[in-house]
Amino acid sequence: MEPLNAQQLIDAGVHFGCRVSRWNPKMAPYIYGRRNLIHIIDLRETLRGLLRAQSFLRGLAAEGAQILWVGTKRQVKGVIQDAGQQTGMPVVTERWIGGTLTNFSVIRSRLRRLEELETMEESGGLAVHSKKMISTLRRERKKIERNLSGIREMTAIPGAMVVIDPGREANAVKEARRLGVPVIGLLDTDCDPSVCDIVIPGNDDALRSVRLLLERLVKAVEEGCAARREQSAAMGDSERQGEIVPMGDEPRPTRGNKPPPPLRQRRETATVVPGLEKVQSTDTEETP
Repeated sequence: MEPLNAQQLIDAGVHFGCRVSRWNPKMAPYIYGRRNLIHIIDLRETLRGLLRAQSFLRGLAAEGAQILWVGTKRQVKGVIQDAGQQTGMPVVTERWIGGTLTNFSVIRSRLRRLEELETMEESGGLAVHSKKMISTLRRERKKIERNLSGIREMTAIPGAMVVIDPGREANAVKEARRLGVPVIGLLDTDCDPSVCDIVIPGNDDALRSVRLLLERLVKAVEEGCAARREQSAAMGDSERQGEIVPMGDEPRPTRGNKPPPPLRQRRETATVVPGLEKVQSTDTEETP
């Protein structure tokens, strides 16, 4: 994968920040300057943060961990949804439900309720209810699908979270930090970079900017997943080869498998004396 250059970032509008009056002073290290009351983001910091995030996500995907993609802005919902479909990872594109991470058991119970409602719909079990109850159950199903369908396959706490605009997704970032989940943030000059473990400064409002940066992160995750599949296939081949034993090459038993003989044992020896037949018992020492 070829690295991005400054011209590609400029063409996508990644360097445009927020108005000067809305800036967060903690973003000062990531700001190059100002132009017409708008801050200009230092693209060197953008590339540095993007490379760190790619390396980190590639390693997590190779270990089999899940990455949660979070972005509820109207203009980035489609990009987040595409990232989840390409990588097979959970996404949150609607309102962040409080306790999605910190109260995960309750979230799983709501997902089980969704499966129950879907089973009733498919098997025709709703027909036994009244029209009002059927309408209520269908509204409940649509509500759960809208809010939790993106994390339906998330069976455990994710290994990392990629957030678009951490200022808007403050609740998601707080829950992740409480549980020790690393946060990778694509944030503008009006956000607080201290809440993110890996900071990617850039325009988080423009669709082209978000798509360009997320495509690189998605490719890194895909590379990590491909490396994990190759490693699993190689381990499976080696195990299958180890089970096959060629004819004539069977392992032979060794002396080491037998219990060692005692150092001294008592045995009966017959000593014949002329004129007197007597059996004497003597102690002999075994010679190795």
